[in-house]
Amino acid sequence: MSDHVYRLSEIVGSSPTSVDDAIRTAVRKASQTVRNIEWFQTSEIRGQVVDGDVAYYQVTLKIGFRVED
Repeated sequence: MSDHVYRLSEIVGSSPTSVDDAIRTAVRKASQTVRNIEWFQTSEIRGQVVDGDVAYYQVTLKIGFRVED
């Protein structure tokens, strides 16, 4: 088993549907340009309120990806 080194990148996902969808959207989009994503960690959840109801979710997350040899 070899030792791994990881790098972190902070991204923000958004969705009008849910926090879960905002996270999945962010990870899917990041995986189009970043290889070896292995985990994520949320750090902040925000939302927009319109007419007394939640209109939009934003989630700030860090993605961890393995640095290639």
